[in-house]
Amino acid sequence: MSAPDKHTFPFVLKACAYIFGLSEGKQVHCHVVKHGLSGDVYVNNGLIHLYGSCGCLHLAQKVFNDMPERSLVSWNSMIDALVRVGEYDSALELFRQMQRSFEPDGYTMQSVLSACAGLESLSLGTWAHAFLLRRCDFDVAMDVLIKNSLIEMYCKCGSLRMGEQVFKGMQKRDLASWNAMILGFATHGRAEEALGCFDRMVRKGENVKPNSVTFVALLIACNHRGMVNKGRQYFDMMVRDYGIEPALEHYGCIIDLVARAGYITEAIDMVMSMPMKPDAVIWRSLLGACCKKGASVELSEEIATRLIETREDNQSSSGAYVLLSRVYASARRWNDVGIVRKLMTEHGIRKEPGCSSIEINGISHEFFAGDTSHPQTKQIYKHLKVIDDKLRSIGYLPDPSQAPLVDSTNDGSKEYSLRLHSERLAIAFGLISLPPQTPIRVFKNLRVCGDCHEVTKLISKVFNTEIIVRDRVRFHHFKDGSCSCSEYW
Repeated sequence: MSAPDKHTFPFVLKACAYIFGLSEGKQVHCHVVKHGLSGDVYVNNGLIHLYGSCGCLHLAQKVFNDMPERSLVSWNSMIDALVRVGEYDSALELFRQMQRSFEPDGYTMQSVLSACAGLESLSLGTWAHAFLLRRCDFDVAMDVLIKNSLIEMYCKCGSLRMGEQVFKGMQKRDLASWNAMILGFATHGRAEEALGCFDRMVRKGENVKPNSVTFVALLIACNHRGMVNKGRQYFDMMVRDYGIEPALEHYGCIIDLVARAGYITEAIDMVMSMPMKPDAVIWRSLLGACCKKGASVELSEEIATRLIETREDNQSSSGAYVLLSRVYASARRWNDVGIVRKLMTEHGIRKEPGCSSIEINGISHEFFAGDTSHPQTKQIYKHLKVIDDKLRSIGYLPDPSQAPLVDSTNDGSKEYSLRLHSERLAIAFGLISLPPQTPIRVFKNLRVCGDCHEVTKLISKVFNTEIIVRDRVRFHHFKDGSCSCSEYW
């Protein structure tokens, strides 16, 4: 029987990576060492790909660092491994190092674009696009992959117009192209365009058949516009016409859609009939809907209990307590709001701090609520006062119920807390740092509260500036005093 050689192991490692078989891959790695192939560049490339695919960055990094020689594939595999685990800055730094020895190819640039998207850095993404335009020697298949990455990058970085421009300029598209554009429209609240894009994809044929990802994008589009009947139709179409079994993500979308539209009982029935166990996201969606739609406090308490019982992470518990406090605040039950705060303290549960980022001249600036660490804090807070005075002069009054975890007996402290939410600091910094009427793009880790949503609309009108805010689930485009979400979010 022939012994495996340097040509055998890369194929075996590729198979292990395909099934995310980490334990099997480690056994193959042992055989690699046993057969004296630890220094072979092709085998090591396979090991980096395996460990990167399985999320074992430290093992991928060790193989890469120990390689006596590296090929372009070695660098591409390591950069891709870093992108997979969200180490975007490290991936771009490795890309810079790689350029000393190799010219990047299409696979390199795919990873670079993914890193730019992960960093939500439009300036870096635009630079990568310009770099690609100087190298127009990719074949058709690679060109499609690159264009798909560009669409995804632009949409994630808040420039839907550029993403759409790349999509329209494509001579050939695959399913990933259509999915990226449909999802781009969906997350930016352009539901009609998302559904229209799907209709064109189905009509054109082009051997493109919608898959599970397509229907997630469609359900997200319906959700962001409150198109309940359309969402139900697509959910049924997915199963009936395309034979796709709904996954947890599909159930999460349709349950959130019907719950936020006020059909709480129908949403709960869906949860109870799911073939799999609901996760924290689904329970949080139901609790959020109860908060917005004024469901009974008793029902909200029951759902909050289910959410806490998932014990998935601190965020689940934090989210349950914060949403429940908002239910109590809406019902003006301030004593219960205080009890929630006490329980959070006793259990060591902290509300996830709001963090917003804004990119100015290629540099990302982060702000937390009440932040005073920025070098231009004095100017930022001075401009916040200007904003506040202008908004009050046109009749704006803060909504204290949006700050339920601040001292429940002191509306003044609540108003002050709202004024210092992270996105307001980022917007104020954008107004003093960018030329007049330049679009301001802000990325936030939490949902925008109702009061900040109202304030941002007014700022866009008073200062004649388009403001694009990406919160935890979607983009809001504020312009001339209105928002692209049409008040449904």
